[in-house]
Amino acid sequence: MHALQALSLGSSCTMSELEAQGQAPARHRLTDRRVLVVGAGTRATAEPDAPPGNGRAIALLAAREGAAVACADVDGEAAAATVALAEGEGTKAVAITADVADAEQCARMVERARAALGGLDGVVLNVGIGLGAGLAGTDVEDWDRALAVNLRAHFLVCKAAFPLLSDGAAVVLVGSAAGLRAGSGSPSYDSSKAALLGLCRHVAREGAARAIRANTLVPGLIDTPMGRAASARNPARARGAARVPLGRQGSPWEVAYAAVFLLSGEASYISGQALVVDGGLTA
Repeated sequence: MHALQALSLGSSCTMSELEAQGQAPARHRLTDRRVLVVGAGTRATAEPDAPPGNGRAIALLAAREGAAVACADVDGEAAAATVALAEGEGTKAVAITADVADAEQCARMVERARAALGGLDGVVLNVGIGLGAGLAGTDVEDWDRALAVNLRAHFLVCKAAFPLLSDGAAVVLVGSAAGLRAGSGSPSYDSSKAALLGLCRHVAREGAARAIRANTLVPGLIDTPMGRAASARNPARARGAARVPLGRQGSPWEVAYAAVFLLSGEASYISGQALVVDGGLTA
């Protein structure tokens, strides 16, 4: 359903409720921006009416707000599905298949996005995997694979993107509340997400001369297909929602609105910071 139709049909909903449902109308906050969203697919699920992943929600909201988007994912079909939805928002969208654990593919992905969109004004890195359980249950291969995807990829993409980004561009690294306090059960995941905060500060410092901003978006318990799968494996995560001060999990659209804010001119004086979207959980 188009956002304007949802607004007219759901007049009993508040604007904040429409935003949390991904049904609020556009405000044109990213008009003429060109944005690469890495991890823009959503894992396939048989669950009816499953929510999108954070990356897909970010790509779709960026498109609704007027940006042309390059949707990159290791799953080409998932990237293509996001592109079809983004095009329905009336903007240009292209799909790119890439494994960010591979350095050459990271560089090619960035160049393909720049060529397809005619430039780059924003990059969102929404990739992360959790491997191993506890110190005893994590082998070195798990550690190395997780760090390659969760941290090295962000370094590689930022390195490849910097010469191509327009002055005043924005970089958004998507971390996790697990980077602020241990909680996933995976030492590789917790450690890599914590390290993103340090990488972000460096990227922000290096980009400042060209007014390129970099910030880390830190989601908490979010209702995504990946989040639901994690809750099924780890009942403690499912119980964690009861400890959220706002009394619920977040929606991927609430993460997406935070990402759009950081990409937009509204955040023009914010750089090197962490924006926590967790309903007060880590507070």
